[in-house]
Amino acid sequence: MESLSVPNIDGTGQYIQTIEWDMMNKYKFFPLSMLSSFSVRCLLYPFTVIKTRIQIQRHSEIYRGTFDAFQKIVRYEGVGSLYKGFWISAFQLVSGIFYITTYENVRHFLQKRGLQDSRMRALVGGGCASLVGQTIIVPFDVISQHIMVLGQLEGRGNSKVVNPLNIDYQNRRKTQIALDIIKKVYKMDGIRGFYRGYMASISAYVPNSALWWSFYHFYQEQLPRITPEGTSTLLLQCIAAPLGGVTTVLLTNPLDTVRARLQVQRTGGFMRTFQVLWAEEQLGIFRKGLSPRLFQSVIFSFTIILGYESVKRFSVSEEYKKEVRW
Repeated sequence: MESLSVPNIDGTGQYIQTIEWDMMNKYKFFPLSMLSSFSVRCLLYPFTVIKTRIQIQRHSEIYRGTFDAFQKIVRYEGVGSLYKGFWISAFQLVSGIFYITTYENVRHFLQKRGLQDSRMRALVGGGCASLVGQTIIVPFDVISQHIMVLGQLEGRGNSKVVNPLNIDYQNRRKTQIALDIIKKVYKMDGIRGFYRGYMASISAYVPNSALWWSFYHFYQEQLPRITPEGTSTLLLQCIAAPLGGVTTVLLTNPLDTVRARLQVQRTGGFMRTFQVLWAEEQLGIFRKGLSPRLFQSVIFSFTIILGYESVKRFSVSEEYKKEVRW
C-alpha cells in the first residue's frame, strides 16, 4: 500500500501522513466519528440558521451581516431560535456515515486501480460522497430550512413574516410544527416536494465537497514545505482544512444561495431561481450570505478535521500505530 508519508525524526523510516481506510478498526471508527460529528454540528448549527436567513432575505432588508443577524434573532426571537430545526437536521449524522464511508472507499478503490495522486482521489471521492449524502439528507434539509425561517420578517418595517407554507406555528410544539410542514409539503407536491431543490443541492454541494477535499490535500502537501521540520502533522491538517474551506466557499457561494432560495421560496427551477437572484442582487450574489458561510466554513473545517483525523488516529490498527505521528 502506498500512502502519503513524511520522514520520521531519525530518518530511518516513514511516518504515515494519510491514514487509509484499510488501516483502521471500523468498530472504533464509526461510533467515535458519529460522536465527533454531532459535537461539531451542535457547536456550529447557529451559523447555519444565520446563513440561511441571510440568503433568503432580499438585499439586506433585515440583516446587515452575521453579527447583526445574531443580535436580532436573539433579541426578538430568543436564543433557542438559533437552533430552530436542529433535531431534524441532526439526521445528517446518518448521511454523514454514508458520506465518509463513500469518500474513503472511493479513494481506496482508485488507489487500488493505480491512481496515486491524492488530490485527484480526494476530488472524485468528495464528489461521490456528497452525491450519496445529499440523496439521503435533502428531505431533512427541506423541512429544517422551513423551520429555520419561520418568524423571520420579510423586510424592514414590514410586519409580514416568512411562512411560505402558511403553517400555524404560534405557541405550538416543535414536533407538531415539523409534522405540519411534512403534511403540507406532501399535500402540495407529493414525494417530489421533499426533493425540491435536489438538483440545486447536487449542483452546490457536489462541487463544494469535491473541491474542499482536493484543496485540503493540496494544502496538506504544501504546508510541510514552509513549516519547520517536525511540525505536528495534525496541526498542519487543521491549518490545511480552513484554507481549503475558504478557497471552496469563495468559488461556490452563488450555488449555495440559489439552493437555499429554491428549497424555501419555491421559485421554480435552478435557472429561474438564479435569474431572480441576479435581478435582485446583480454581483451581490457572490457575497450574499458569504460572511457567515466563511466563518462557518473556517470553524467547521478546523473542528471537523481535528475530530476526524483524531478519530482516525485513535482507530488505527495496532500494526500501524508506530508509523502514525500526531
